[in-house]
Amino acid sequence: MPRSSTNLPSVPPSVAQDERREWLRIDDRLLLEYRLVTEPADRPAPGVPAVTQDMIAAAVAKPTAELLARNGELLAGSPILPWIMKVDWLLEVMLKAMAVLHPESMDIARVTDVNISGGGIGFASARRFESGDRLSVKIILPPFTPVHTVAKVIRCAALANGQAFDVATQFEQLSADDQEHIIQHIIRTQAERLRARRQQTA
Repeated sequence: MPRSSTNLPSVPPSVAQDERREWLRIDDRLLLEYRLVTEPADRPAPGVPAVTQDMIAAAVAKPTAELLARNGELLAGSPILPWIMKVDWLLEVMLKAMAVLHPESMDIARVTDVNISGGGIGFASARRFESGDRLSVKIILPPFTPVHTVAKVIRCAALANGQAFDVATQFEQLSADDQEHIIQHIIRTQAERLRARRQQTA
């Protein structure tokens, strides 16, 4: 995956070895939801494009796709797999119907290109934020581990296309368990990508 323009700070030389895990980071595609902490959570965030049918399909399919990518061999003959696929289909049908009937109240986590570490997350946003803004952030790590946190905007700059903003944030309220989930996801993803590159060159 090409590196995004959003980069979080590099590791300071003074950081102890045990703390360096927090600074490991990767570019990834994750389900992401964000809004100012002062905005109500029961309605779509302002300034964000309306949810489309394609967004719904991508959001519903991603967790199962990640599960199959990591455990496909184990699930291949499992009787639970058809049920997972059926639940996905039903969920997608219901969400799409809701988006048609009540578009003004429909919002979901969206598949987003991010740059993530145990200390913060960067992403491209249709919304402009100010440095110092505090965001309520929900990240879905694959296959389905939700992380809820508050992040402070440390930088927001217009992208070259003029249609989005490059947002870099620092986590302010992240539990130790959620930080460990993020770090383990980063380590596992790095290992999987390295293994895939080695197989391609073998």
